[in-house]
Amino acid sequence: MEPKLKILLAEDESSLGLIIKESLENRDFEVTLCENGESALEAFYKKSFDAIVLDIMMPKIDGFSVATEIRKVDKVIPILFLTSKSQTQDVVTGFKIGCNDYIRKPFSLEELIVRIIALSERKLHIDKKTNFQIGKYHFNPDTQLLSHPKETFSLTNREALLLELLLKNKGEIIARETILNMVWENDDFFSGRSMDVFITRLRKKLNLDPTVQIINSRGRGYKLIG
Repeated sequence: MEPKLKILLAEDESSLGLIIKESLENRDFEVTLCENGESALEAFYKKSFDAIVLDIMMPKIDGFSVATEIRKVDKVIPILFLTSKSQTQDVVTGFKIGCNDYIRKPFSLEELIVRIIALSERKLHIDKKTNFQIGKYHFNPDTQLLSHPKETFSLTNREALLLELLLKNKGEIIARETILNMVWENDDFFSGRSMDVFITRLRKKLNLDPTVQIINSRGRGYKLIG
């Protein structure tokens, strides 16, 4: 039995959100429904999803801002904007931010579901073949093996999650708070100290290739170069 596709749905119209959620669950999706942008971001940091459906006009944080934050740490996950904003400039803005699809309200529920399925399956296809190469290292997130011609390391789950996040955003600074929320699921003092320890462990494993480095941008976060 294949695992259910996991969808993050952010829609501030509660009746519409429930209709979409129920329709998707009837087709064997697992749906997390949020009624504002702030709770949508919190859900994204705590769980993994196969696709994200965002309303744009939401309380607390709008959909464009939510997508912008998500794209800072995940360039792959499909994002679909579902909105009553219909001007061409809104569509252009959505795609510039990095959305994969855009549906205007009112819409056909069946069309929405077909598009979500297409985006979710595309991500599954990408995930199956996502292995990382940096310098002389090869990293397989599924097996959690970090390989170098001289040595192979079996990473812990948290080491693997941290390295995958750095690799997906290679060359870009990832804020400490973002790393903590995505890998440790909170950003308190003790988690911050733990993160620094894990960064040190990864650096030791990566020192077989001097071109690969994890750089500390003081007061901001970390980035991986290679």
